[in-house]
Amino acid sequence: MNEFTRYGIYMVPRGDLYATGSAWLGWDSAAGRVVRQPDLPDLPVPPRILTARPRKYGLHATVKPPFRLVEGETEPGLQDAMAAYCATRPSVTIPALTLRRISRFLALVPANPAEDLADLAADTVVAFEPFRAPLGAGELEKRRRSRLSERQEHLLQSFGYPYVMEQFHFHITLTGPLDSPVLDAVEKFLGVHFANHIGQPLAIDELALVGEDADGMFHLLHRYTLTG
Repeated sequence: MNEFTRYGIYMVPRGDLYATGSAWLGWDSAAGRVVRQPDLPDLPVPPRILTARPRKYGLHATVKPPFRLVEGETEPGLQDAMAAYCATRPSVTIPALTLRRISRFLALVPANPAEDLADLAADTVVAFEPFRAPLGAGELEKRRRSRLSERQEHLLQSFGYPYVMEQFHFHITLTGPLDSPVLDAVEKFLGVHFANHIGQPLAIDELALVGEDADGMFHLLHRYTLTG
């Protein structure tokens, strides 16, 4: 049985999007196993290098970023809280996904802002704060390397992560940071690779509890249906 160092609350898609994305990244968090990535000689860089940074998380969109459990809280207690919380929250739907550059990496994102999705993410961050252990000095310093704004610094101190609340942007990460012209070539390829999902709606009708193992790989522990 795995012992997990951190926990997170993610949106983990199902079906073909999950299968396609997991094969692209090379990690199936639901099965907890490595997946053979496609052999794509036309790409300028092999997929194993393109996806090295996001692979360990599996295909997902972050809702509450990974956190260590505060002393006194347990995984069963967190699971019970997840079940109770998700029973009070309604599902939301992204009308259409699109492929977009976020700085130097590529991700699937909503084609247009989704206010109800932002509300769900913000409420989830707040609801599970009692389970989050404070960040250590080294963890804070690592986050501050990104040259945070005053508001982001406040969010980091309040919630352990600078990109929550109004700074939150739903995204399903597909690559690590890339330089042009590699970025251009990979963007073109992923537009074709995920063509069946681009422009299509994505229902978010459940949240997933994930755990990080000792090797840094994330495992899907349980899905909780949003039934509020």
